[in-house]
This record gives sequence, C-alpha cells and structure tokens, in this order.
Amino acid sequence: MKRIIPTIVLTIFVNTLVVAQELTWHTDMTKASEIAIKENKPVMMFFTGSDWCGWCKRLQKEVFETLDFQTWAKDNVVLMELDFPRRTALDQATKVQNYQLQQIFKVSGYPTVFFVNPEKKPDGKMNLNSLGRTGYVRGGAQEWLTVANNFINK
Repeated sequence: MKRIIPTIVLTIFVNTLVVAQELTWHTDMTKASEIAIKENKPVMMFFTGSDWCGWCKRLQKEVFETLDFQTWAKDNVVLMELDFPRRTALDQATKVQNYQLQQIFKVSGYPTVFFVNPEKKPDGKMNLNSLGRTGYVRGGAQEWLTVANNFINK
C-alpha cells in the first residue's frame, strides 16, 4: 500500500507533464492556419495582454493551464496567441500581424478568444471564417470548455 500511493501520484504528474509539453501556442497566423487545414481543426485565437491584463492571466490560470483544457485543445483546436504586451517587445512582423487581426475581428477588450475555420482560396489567400467568440467565463475550465464546444461543434 505504501508503494501504490507514490506510484499513482507519480503517474498523474508524468501524464500532466506529457500533455503540457505537447501543447503549442503559435504566433504566426499563416502557419497556424496551414496546420489547422491539414489537421481539419479550427484555430483558437487568443487575444491577450500577457504582461498587464489581469483577466487574461486569470483565464490562463483557471482554464488554459488545466489538464482538462490541455487535453481538449490537443484534440480539438490549433492554438494561436495574439499578444499585445506593454513591457515585452515583439518583433515587427508579429506586431503588425496582431494589430491587423485585431482590426479585422474588431477586438476592443482582453481577453478575447475567437474560433475560426481557415480556408485557403484558389488565389492563395486565406479566409478566416468565424465560428464565434468568447472571453473569460466564470466557473473554471469545464464551464469555459462548454462554451468553446458550442462554437466548434456547430
């Protein structure tokens, strides 16, 4: 019995690490869209102010850092972070991309999460078809995932 409990705790810890290590947040929309098309998944675009937005930090802690979300995300979406930091410098290309997408989707507050289906047109241009948007949802990971599933399962 003394050996069973540490083994169970170690197994849970290792499983958590494995899932967390496999989760990738993209910062290049073109790359994220190409992966999403290839894997037939929507892109989850997370508009955040990572170094100043309290609600963004809360959403990350209460939802995105949970095992439930990480398992769900791995199976259901391609993750895309669009950051608008105040103290952290972004490269110019990322900054321009993020502001363009902010304007296109009319994001005026943070956190905002859009679910989109990317579609490559014959002329090579990419369409991002919106499935819906959300932000912080009270109630933790399960409540947030219920909202997210309503968008991606349309």
